[in-house]
Amino acid sequence: MIKNIGILLINLFIASLLLFSVTACHHRQDPQQIRLGTISGPETELMQIAKQVALRNSGLRINIIEFSDYSLPNIALNEGSLDANMFQHQRFLENEIHNRGYHLVAIAKLFVYPMGIYSHKIQQLKELKSHAIVAIPNDPSNEARALLLMSKAGLITLNTGKGSLITPRDIVQNPKQLVIKELDAAQLARALADVDLAVINTNYAVLAHLYTQQNALFAEDKNSSYANLLVVNTKDQNNPKFINLIKAIHSKEVLAAAERLFHGEAIPSWK
Repeated sequence: MIKNIGILLINLFIASLLLFSVTACHHRQDPQQIRLGTISGPETELMQIAKQVALRNSGLRINIIEFSDYSLPNIALNEGSLDANMFQHQRFLENEIHNRGYHLVAIAKLFVYPMGIYSHKIQQLKELKSHAIVAIPNDPSNEARALLLMSKAGLITLNTGKGSLITPRDIVQNPKQLVIKELDAAQLARALADVDLAVINTNYAVLAHLYTQQNALFAEDKNSSYANLLVVNTKDQNNPKFINLIKAIHSKEVLAAAERLFHGEAIPSWK
């Protein structure tokens, strides 16, 4: 009886070692596969085209993992659940690294998606009344981006001494005494019924059929510095498999799909 128990324990120990070995192998990076994090919406559809191009041209398999919250793709990438993500611009990435200590780095520029100021209540900014409510993104980098756009539109004046860390507290002149309402970026388009203006990222605006060239009262120009980035863990930045991913995203097929999906709102920053 004791002998049988001993044999059983040995077998269990061997099985656990095998399981650990298989699990460890599973977590090693596959040289021909990339787990790519995106934000749900047209950009994810765009990556479906890049996925086809990468497989056809280099045999690279892309597993697209969608998120609905801006904070999650960097958490997943830093923890190793993703190999790369593409949803953020440089200022957003810098803010995340500064605040959370992530070991992440951008390895390629992708598309610029201009931010716009939209309204369902007025046709021109000069119609805006005193004490109007303006909704802006609540994440630090896009909040600063929205405030800078409002300043450029002549709605407010900012103390820009803090650089990219501008908040509503840095408004030094607010002639119409606008009320700033900070919301999650994904909620801004839906909030248009309840506010006078909303400053919206293009990836969310197009989901509501809002386009800077057709619907925005004011928008960033095509020379915006807010290009989206392909971001990886710093330890993986020299991995050659990302070269084929970049080639696929920069391909003519993806450019054509971007024009169709974003109605001219996606501007290739690498050209």
